Amino acid sequence: MMAPAPSLTLAALSIGPKSWVLLAAAFGCAVTVALAPDPALRVMAGGAGVTLAMLVLLIRGLVMVDALRLRRLERDLTQLMGHDTAPCFSTDGAGVIGFQNGAARERFGTRDGVTLISTLQDHFASPASVLYRLQSRAMNRGSAREDVVTRRGHTRLSVHRIGTTRFLWRLEEFMDRSAGGRGAETLSLPMLIANKSGVILFTNEAMRRLLGGRPKRLDRIFAEQVLRSGEEIEVAGGEGPVRAILAEVDGPGERREIYLLPVPAQAVGENSLADFEHVPVALLKFGGDGSMRAANKAARLALGLQPDESPAFHDIFEGLGRSVSDWLADIVTERVPAGAEVLRLRLNEQDTFFQISLRRIVERGRPAVLAVLNDATALKTLEAQFVQSQKMQAIGQLAGGIAHDFNNLLTAISGHCDLLLLRHDRSDPEFADLVQIHQNANRAASLVGQLLAFSRKQTLKPERIDLQEVLSDLTHLLNRLVGERIRLCLTHAPNLGPIRADKRQLEQVMMNLVVNARDAMPQGGTIRIETEALSLKEELRRDRAVVPAGDYAVIRVLDTGCGIPQDRLHKIFEPFFTTKRVGEGTGLGLSTAYGIVKQSGGFIFVDSEPGLGTVFHLYFPINVVADHAADARIARKVAMRQGEGVVLLVEDEAPVRAFASRALRLRGYTVLEAECAEDALKTLEDPALDVDVFVTDVVMPGMDGPSWVRKALETRPNVRVIFVSGYAEDCLSESQSRIPNSVFLPKPFSLSDLTETVQGQLH
Repeated sequence: MMAPAPSLTLAALSIGPKSWVLLAAAFGCAVTVALAPDPALRVMAGGAGVTLAMLVLLIRGLVMVDALRLRRLERDLTQLMGHDTAPCFSTDGAGVIGFQNGAARERFGTRDGVTLISTLQDHFASPASVLYRLQSRAMNRGSAREDVVTRRGHTRLSVHRIGTTRFLWRLEEFMDRSAGGRGAETLSLPMLIANKSGVILFTNEAMRRLLGGRPKRLDRIFAEQVLRSGEEIEVAGGEGPVRAILAEVDGPGERREIYLLPVPAQAVGENSLADFEHVPVALLKFGGDGSMRAANKAARLALGLQPDESPAFHDIFEGLGRSVSDWLADIVTERVPAGAEVLRLRLNEQDTFFQISLRRIVERGRPAVLAVLNDATALKTLEAQFVQSQKMQAIGQLAGGIAHDFNNLLTAISGHCDLLLLRHDRSDPEFADLVQIHQNANRAASLVGQLLAFSRKQTLKPERIDLQEVLSDLTHLLNRLVGERIRLCLTHAPNLGPIRADKRQLEQVMMNLVVNARDAMPQGGTIRIETEALSLKEELRRDRAVVPAGDYAVIRVLDTGCGIPQDRLHKIFEPFFTTKRVGEGTGLGLSTAYGIVKQSGGFIFVDSEPGLGTVFHLYFPINVVADHAADARIARKVAMRQGEGVVLLVEDEAPVRAFASRALRLRGYTVLEAECAEDALKTLEDPALDVDVFVTDVVMPGMDGPSWVRKALETRPNVRVIFVSGYAEDCLSESQSRIPNSVFLPKPFSLSDLTETVQGQLH
């Protein structure tokens, strides 16, 4: 119930006949007391009478003022709301009706002195709670509004505070749309009315029969959050899900009128167009749940599907990084715009990729997704090769840094081993151990050199080499590579002439070929390395290559492995092509071997039979020109003598600096040591100091080797320079070319390498 406000109203201030009787009695008592003989009583009675008379006059005046104010208010309301088509009322704090416009009297009759609650009792449910809630809001905010469902439709109740305890009410009624002159309640088409928040305001009889009750919110009826007019949706019916076409009409007052047209379930593929099957583009149609509705001929051929197969979207594709079904659902509900992704095909074991473009469509009211397929296997393969090349580049940079550090360590190990060998002869028990240390250090230096060449793409340094000697020295390392299950056989041909090639790179080629042969024989077998002196009387044409006539040294690497299929044989020298599984090979071994052989002026061919084995043929032209550089080195070695001169040694690695200084002092040189370039320049500030050779590391903390040498040569232009480094020489070639009288000595170097180089620079 509505609580009355603590203020005077017209009803409260009305003075009836009983009130006048009481006032007359009080006045009579006052007169009687006034006639009393006691003067004090007469004075008191007179004052009481005057006060009582003033009170009566005051009350009467307030009543007259309030009545005048109410008449003015009713006149203003009549002018403002009298002709409003909506019923309007004014009430006091207790809810008693004061003013009614014509529409209110016509709709509800004359309701003077009656509460608004009783007037609206049969209009909608629980009017007391609704009116109390609205009046409380209007008391605090000045106005309030609420929509309620009525028997005839729905009504918008508006209230405004027009005084301290006066309220103006307005009832705006919205009638249901009619069909054929009948109300929505009689429509056979299910319909409902909801507000913008999804609260259901009204459902007709057909809708209530369909739903089996009166749901309060739209989300209790429809699974989809976004309703689209003209589309087929699923309705939570009283007897189970029902498919229906939805139509929505904007009603008055931001209301949503929703109509449903139930439809029978359609057969899968019923709505497929005739030309859909023959479009020369792979097309598929999927439902919102991922089920396949249709696939044309091009799509079935691309995916390898039979006409009766209809796998779900998530059973066909994978590799999105999240559920592919979620992506499909996002497209159907328009949470994300239509787009394309590259996905992997799950239906076969091969790595097959498709670029899938999804677009939302509507067919006969049913939302679906159209998928357009484009083969992206080549694109994905190229992307994988690019990623692999980036990984190899990163590994190469890492290998270069590791090789530099290892070269410093190996220089110290092999150098101090040389110093120990100088103090021991062959009869000493430790001599054999020192030789083993020296040989293994040299072998480690060879491996590090291969890492360095790989990381820096080192320029080939061809020299005249004995092929038989190189292969014999390499046999020990190759035996370690092939393991215990595989036997390695080396057969040399007599009278095999020398060839001109980079020794280390040739070793790399042989290692790559032997490793490939080993991997082709997981159960074990035999790898044979054969050499042959071949003289071609006529040019040899093979595999689009022409081998000129002449004398050649031929190396053959034969295995008894699984062989290479003919359709892949012409691709094996391509970069990143490999028949091995992921993680077992990079696809760079044979392409590297091909590049080295071609750069050395040779030729490489392959013969293979699946199940029988593979043979690689390497042709190198015989080199008949004498190597004058080697002869000069031999002559210089013969001419070696006790050293004389001053050497400034600049090296930041303490073990390398200790070995180099001792080695040079043993040869009779005067050695000045410096830990960095700045110390070296400070040493050279003494003009009386005479230096013959600078031996300096290239990469050092602070100023590097070429930088400080150029600065030092400004005042000492005749000093010879020897650069030493654990990196490849090509990283210095440009700087070295601008420095006169300079040579390069790679790490790791032996005692004799260092002293020979210094001796060569001085003499």
